[in-house]
Amino acid sequence: MSKVSVLVVDDATFIRDLVKKGLRDHFPGIQIEEAVNGRKALQMLTRKPVDLILCDWEMPEMSGLELLSWCREQDNLKTVPFIMVTSRGDKDNVVQAIQAGVSDFIGKPFSNEQLVTKVKKALSRAGKLQALAASAPPKMLSTGAYANDSLSALTAGKADVVKPAAVPAVQSAAAFAAKPAVSKTAVPSASAGRGQGQLRLPSGSMSCVIKALSLKEALLVVKRTEALPQVLESAVLDLEQGESAETARLNGYLHAVAAFEPKPDSEWLQLTFKFVDKDPQKLDYLSRLIARGTAQKHFSPSA
Repeated sequence: MSKVSVLVVDDATFIRDLVKKGLRDHFPGIQIEEAVNGRKALQMLTRKPVDLILCDWEMPEMSGLELLSWCREQDNLKTVPFIMVTSRGDKDNVVQAIQAGVSDFIGKPFSNEQLVTKVKKALSRAGKLQALAASAPPKMLSTGAYANDSLSALTAGKADVVKPAAVPAVQSAAAFAAKPAVSKTAVPSASAGRGQGQLRLPSGSMSCVIKALSLKEALLVVKRTEALPQVLESAVLDLEQGESAETARLNGYLHAVAAFEPKPDSEWLQLTFKFVDKDPQKLDYLSRLIARGTAQKHFSPSA
C-alpha cells in the first residue's frame, strides 16, 4: 500500500466526491483526506502534513489563495505541490496564485483525464509517483477517452453515458491564463432583461438563456448540439449581469436534461443546473441577480 497522501479541499461535496473517485480509480492505495474550506484544511495540515494539495479557490472562511499563502510560509509545506482547482481563469487571478507559489492549475469543469494528468505530473516532480505506479492498473498509464466521471461516481460506473470529446489538459499557468473562458457560439436572441450566460462543460462551452433562477438552481435553455449534455455532468455557469458587467462563475452539475419543445427533434434543450457552491459571496451575487429580476419565467427561442 502506498503512503502517498492527498488533501482535497472544496466546499462542494459533489466536487470533492468527483476528485476522490478519480484519484482512487487511477491511484490505488492513495490516502485521501478532505476539508470543506481553507480553515479546516489549515487545521488538518498543522496535525498531519500531506504529499499533495488539491484546493478550490473560492470557499467560505478561508479561500484557496489564503491557504496557499499560509502553506508557503510553513517550513514543512513550502515545497508540497499545491494544485488550484478553480473556475477562475482570468490573468490577474493566475498571476496572484503564481506569486503566492501555486504549483499548477486544474480548470473547472475538468475531465477525469485532466485530473489524472495533473496529479501524475505533481507527484512525479515530488518524487512520489513511483510508489503508486507499481500497483496502478493499466488505465493509469493511458490518456485515452474518459467517461462522464461525475455520473459514474454516483452509479458505480454502471450507467450508459455518451462520452464527450476529450479536452486538452492545461499545460502551464501561462496557458491557463491565455485560455478563453468561454466560446463564442451563437445564442438565441432574447428580449431585454432576460439573463444570458455561458455553460462550460468538460466537452466544451455553450451559450444559454436563463429561464429561471433561484439560490439552488438555474433553468437554462441551450441550442441542441451533436454531443448532448449528460445528467450529473459537472459544469460551470458563467453569468455576466448588471451595468458593471459583474461576472460570477457558479460551480454545479446538470440535474436534468429535457427537450424544450414537445417533439423528438426539438432544436432547444432545457437544462436544470444545480449549484454546489457554499461561498457567501456567490450566494449574495445570486440574491442580487434574483432581486433585479434578470431571470424571466418565460422564454421563446424565436424572441
